[in-house]
Amino acid sequence: MDEIERAASTRETWPALPLDEWQDTYATLHMWTQIVGKIRMAQTPLINHWWQVAFYVTTRGLTTSPIAYGQRTFQIDFDFTNHVLEITTSDGGERSVALEPKTVAAFYREVMDALRALGIDVRIWTTPVEVAERIPFEQDEKHGAYDPEYAHRLWRILVQVDRVFKAFRARFIGKSSPVHFFWGAFDMAVTRFSGRRAPEHPGVPNVGRWVMVEAYSHEVSSAGFWPGGGMIQEPAFYAYAYPAPEGFGAYPVQPAKAWYSSELGEFLLTYEAVRTSPQPDETLLAFLQSTYEAAADLAGWDRAALERGDRRA
Repeated sequence: MDEIERAASTRETWPALPLDEWQDTYATLHMWTQIVGKIRMAQTPLINHWWQVAFYVTTRGLTTSPIAYGQRTFQIDFDFTNHVLEITTSDGGERSVALEPKTVAAFYREVMDALRALGIDVRIWTTPVEVAERIPFEQDEKHGAYDPEYAHRLWRILVQVDRVFKAFRARFIGKSSPVHFFWGAFDMAVTRFSGRRAPEHPGVPNVGRWVMVEAYSHEVSSAGFWPGGGMIQEPAFYAYAYPAPEGFGAYPVQPAKAWYSSELGEFLLTYEAVRTSPQPDETLLAFLQSTYEAAADLAGWDRAALERGDRRA
């Protein structure tokens, strides 16, 4: 494979995701995932750090994984290849909702109707979280865009992020989160823990303080991928520590295009820098590893006890 073919292959594996091309779809899809996420949250016992609410990447999109409903289970999958929301049950039931341009209110009604047709009655708090504009789902006639091309691109990126994050996660033998997708902030994340308790989290805007206290009950080094918006308009990888040790923001990290945002308290690396790198996997892994070392070394983590020495991953 020559250099031109290799570059084309890389761009196909890591597709472009310019925010201005799909931000309306992004806003709608964010609310759709919150509806499904809240259904899972309503039916699932609390697990440490809210891990029970997250989604997981599949070969076609995102899944809740099985959710208990009495002695039955049900599962909700976003299929970004055929562009359909699939709801299946352990006793053979199936319903689907088309992923196509429609308002959040219409999507909410269709999902709840599909669940009721399967004998599942779930009540959720219909106010969105972690966003500034909090229109209840059943009233949201504003967001209704859906571009299948960009929904598919997002999923293709998440497939690659999931794969590389899992390789990074495998290096660590201490407590670590799964690689999972949080519908609140619409980001993919993986988190490592030192094993020590953390000071009580002060909270953030648009999120209940008690939510953050549970999420950050213990000292962490966390990294993730976010499609953009707000202060960082373009898609980016991020990494932070809680609590951030002294000197964290000044720690030299890789690659050279990574930087520290004092405003966010996070290291950042644009998705475009990874996508256009000659070796995207290695570039992303360097960012994940070096930002973790910034947290672990400065905070005095017992790295010898927490890491896999042979780096087989």
